[in-house]
Amino acid sequence: MKKIIYLLLGIVSIIGIVSCDLEDNIDPKNPSEVSVDALLTTAEIAFVDQYNNMSVNRNISRLLAQYWMQRTYPNESRYNFLDRGIPDTFWAEFYRDVLMDLEAAKKIIDEKGFTGANALKAKNQIAIMEILEVYTFTILTETFGNIPYSEAFLGRENTTPKYDDASTVYADLLVRLNKAISDLDSNNGTFGAADLLFDGDVDSWMKLANSLKLRMGMRMADVPSFNSKTVVEEAVAGGVYSADLEGAFFGYIGSVPYQNTIYEGFVVDARKDYIPSETLIDIMNAVNDPRLPYLFTEKDGAYVGKPYGITASSSYGAHSHFSETFFDPKLEVILADYSEMEFFLAEAVERGYAVGGTAESHYNNAITANILYYANLTGADASAAVVAATDYLAQPEVAYTTATGTWQQKIGTQKWIAMYNRGIEGWSEWRRLDFPILAIPTGKTYADIPVRYPYPFDENEMNEDNYNAAAAAIGGDEVSTRLWWDIE
Repeated sequence: MKKIIYLLLGIVSIIGIVSCDLEDNIDPKNPSEVSVDALLTTAEIAFVDQYNNMSVNRNISRLLAQYWMQRTYPNESRYNFLDRGIPDTFWAEFYRDVLMDLEAAKKIIDEKGFTGANALKAKNQIAIMEILEVYTFTILTETFGNIPYSEAFLGRENTTPKYDDASTVYADLLVRLNKAISDLDSNNGTFGAADLLFDGDVDSWMKLANSLKLRMGMRMADVPSFNSKTVVEEAVAGGVYSADLEGAFFGYIGSVPYQNTIYEGFVVDARKDYIPSETLIDIMNAVNDPRLPYLFTEKDGAYVGKPYGITASSSYGAHSHFSETFFDPKLEVILADYSEMEFFLAEAVERGYAVGGTAESHYNNAITANILYYANLTGADASAAVVAATDYLAQPEVAYTTATGTWQQKIGTQKWIAMYNRGIEGWSEWRRLDFPILAIPTGKTYADIPVRYPYPFDENEMNEDNYNAAAAAIGGDEVSTRLWWDIE
């Protein structure tokens, strides 16, 4: 990902060149016009940085999904959102640093009034930014519920936007995504190297868009008005990730400030705040999960996690740690992949959707793909990983036909394992499928486990009337308030 450096150096060079002959009252260090390419780049970086962040100040989804446990300061593992203002930062990072940059870029394109080949390129650029906006808004509305949407980004025209109904927002996002898919044309240009995710490749954006559409369709599967069956079947027909090691992966360059979040927290900041949770380790231990050595180290010949949500601190050396692979500053971020799509398709078959294959075949593909991904990531032998996956799926506790419970329990549990280190997706799918059964923190009940973020605390002061209306509309601004798509 050296292109990040080249792009930033290029921006600096351009500013340096024009600064030799500037009009009065022009600040050479703060250009009045930013390029569309630069805005797309910064939006992508901001999106991935927040989506993948592990800081307790910004994103605690790995804790909410109970993949990790805090070693010394357990407040966030015990669902304290207030002290650090976590919802405020989560909200601001996506609205301010992602969506506002994308909106600004689209406005620039609109004002330019391009014609001919440039207009065709601009159409592709807008479609790509729309896909990223849809992705961002889905995270916001799946996390908070009703959110500012139709009145967002009006600036001084409206500094207190209303909150739109979440299901209405979601439906509109699907309309926008469908339009973006139809507008993409591989015969025309896009962003090139400024696009850090796909180098401007239209076909890659098309596949991500359809995979996102499949995810959206399945998230709404329990909401009859959303017509999930049609959405899912259209997405599959359009082309989703369909082969091992295929997906949308964002790679870091490995130097400040573009480094994997675990490396930043443990190496750069020299902190050891997180260890694997007992919830995850025990579930994986119970079925001899072959991914354990890919993900974690052993403690005295065994994999040992820390009980989730307890108040006592513990020694870093008393438990298993993350494997060395996760301390690589260049470790990639998974935004969507083949394994995730196959889990969705297994569920789609169970729901009677026409997506081909059987629930068992998709389930087996999903698990195998995830094992192979981590084998590849850690440099393990691929053929041995295939054997390990086959043996794993042969266990009665794992095999689709013999594993305990409903399809929700079978798929939900295995998907939760596969979404490890993808906290937002793991937490969302746990909320939707209700499996596996998570641990109950000391002094709390199962109902206390959050199923949404509370609204930003400063909204109660800065946008009080609209905040109150939004809270009332969803049934109360509580972490226990189930959102419209999370049906028991």
